[in-house]
Amino acid sequence: MPADNHAAHRRGRRRARGSLLAVAVDLLFFGLLGFLVVRGILPVWLPAGYLLLSGVAFAMYRADKSAASISGRRRTPESTLHTIDLLGGWPGALVARHVFRHKTVKQPFRTVFWITVLANGAVLAWLVHELSSV
Repeated sequence: MPADNHAAHRRGRRRARGSLLAVAVDLLFFGLLGFLVVRGILPVWLPAGYLLLSGVAFAMYRADKSAASISGRRRTPESTLHTIDLLGGWPGALVARHVFRHKTVKQPFRTVFWITVLANGAVLAWLVHELSSV
């Protein structure tokens, strides 16, 4: 196998691993939300909201990647992407970033993305604590 093909093959495997890891994180997250709903700690609308926002985020990242490949096309502002991530769309954004290979290398986007995930998780943890002590 020529060196060019070998390097491309490695990149493809690495991308597939990243996508699988993103899907695994999402499955674990939604599994945890489902568990908390079954236990009566979280209302059903909360996981539904995360699912809806994840779909919106996925579509926004797809549209932005498409716009990035066409010169002169209006892009989605990074602040808008971060806002939807912060509000709960981060699971969809996590998968979209790897599926579309979009915003996976660029700094400081990656750092801000993970800060939004942590902030959303902190609010969710606070909410679970408050609702479980009622």
